[in-house]
Amino acid sequence: MKLKAKPISFDAGGKGIVVLNKHDAESIGAHALDRLVISKGKRNTIAILDVTERTVSPGTFLVNEEVVSSININPNESIDVSLAPPPESMQYIKDKIAGNAINHEKAEAIIRDVVEKHLSDIELSAFVTALDIRGLSIDEAAALSLAMIETGKRLKIKGNHIIADKHSAGGVPGDKTSIIVVPIIAAGGLIIPKTSSRAITSPAGTADRMEVLAPVSHSIEEIEKIVNKVKACLVWGGALDLAPADDAFIKIEYPIGIDPLLLPSIMSKKKAVGATHLVVDLPTGRGAKIKTIGEADALAAKFMELGDRLGIKVSCAVTFGEQPIGHGIGPALEAKEALMTFSGKGSPEVEEKAVGLAAILFESALKIKNGKAVAEKLLKSGKAEKKLREIIAAQGGNDKVRSDDIALGSKTADVKAEKDGMVLWMMNQEIAHAAREAGAPKDKGAGMWIYHKLGSKVKKGDKLCTIYSNNSGRLQSALDSFEKYKPIIIAKGYEEKMIMEKIIARKVPHRRIFALER
Repeated sequence: MKLKAKPISFDAGGKGIVVLNKHDAESIGAHALDRLVISKGKRNTIAILDVTERTVSPGTFLVNEEVVSSININPNESIDVSLAPPPESMQYIKDKIAGNAINHEKAEAIIRDVVEKHLSDIELSAFVTALDIRGLSIDEAAALSLAMIETGKRLKIKGNHIIADKHSAGGVPGDKTSIIVVPIIAAGGLIIPKTSSRAITSPAGTADRMEVLAPVSHSIEEIEKIVNKVKACLVWGGALDLAPADDAFIKIEYPIGIDPLLLPSIMSKKKAVGATHLVVDLPTGRGAKIKTIGEADALAAKFMELGDRLGIKVSCAVTFGEQPIGHGIGPALEAKEALMTFSGKGSPEVEEKAVGLAAILFESALKIKNGKAVAEKLLKSGKAEKKLREIIAAQGGNDKVRSDDIALGSKTADVKAEKDGMVLWMMNQEIAHAAREAGAPKDKGAGMWIYHKLGSKVKKGDKLCTIYSNNSGRLQSALDSFEKYKPIIIAKGYEEKMIMEKIIARKVPHRRIFALER
């Protein structure tokens, strides 16, 4: 059927969308969310259909920017529109829903259709949900990882080197350790091209923190030059297409609160940057994504086995995740605390964690037994800080920047202890929520500085934290959040808080807590 095109200024994130009048859709046997072939001469593209009775007149159809640009459609141009057969991958998705395993051939077809935008959000949701319910075996994780690698780009580093990398499973606010680990590893002679995400559900991702110090949005060619020059980088991986299917999956996983593709998502990106040795940080405890040591051990085993399948030597660290890491939460505050660590003025726990993770990488990659001593020496001697400043300069930042130079939110408010006692418990996700209410991560200066951690004694009126923002309304929202959830719990001893909460009637949870990090 030929229809006159009506281009509209609408960007659907790379996905082709067309809108037909109900009568035209029925005449070609199409229904909403079917795929249509849109053809102009020898060029064609696939688009997802929406149907209306009034907005579009019979004989015409609306096309979004992706469709227009893909085959160069002009306004009122007659274009061939026909029903497309369902993609091959839909049968494989149905197979997984039924409980059948995904092999490499099926994984390739599914990932290819994801990357080429041939699957609707409903079909993607069905696939992600099936993975969550039916489970993902190591064979399936390997197949999906390889397929995600094959559909993306790869970083090319000159020479035959050991290439190190580090990843955190996330779920705990304030984790600025990558900004410390990367320069320690590079100062020790290894190559470490660290590509990171921006925050998805947290107050700051590694890319958000590093962006306070230097630009993080670079092309893959620019990153190759940076890494070949200074042996390391701390950049945003979102524009590199290292595993483009992952972005589509994250958009589905976040609203429904599940993350079944954690392993292939992470490992495909590590393989794409050429990693030969990887340390995975598994924060564990109440308020973390991973609740118990047993869960952490099981996840570590999966990471290591998948690493073996992909040719990556994986080591894992189960780390303490029952409170924020360090004192600063939010991009600028975390960057500030990272710089303080290099000058010996940072939090002991941040230094201990960063040195410990670096030690594991050194011991794995260099086959040495004294990795912690090596990492500590590189940090204390100033060699790691020198390397960080080389990275900052190579990425286009000010390599003379000091911790006091970093601009924080201009509006502040203190949260004070309401009674004497000690910090018994810190609710990570509620603390992260308050920091986001203050404006983090979009407002780089927003967040909070926490003064007292678990076991710390406080007196009534002592400052528990200072909240920062550049917007009065956001600051008040963060304060309201703190008042509502009271995420820092104070008592004289555990005997005072044996009853944590009274539930005397059925209630709806105050909000969904879901930590999704990449």
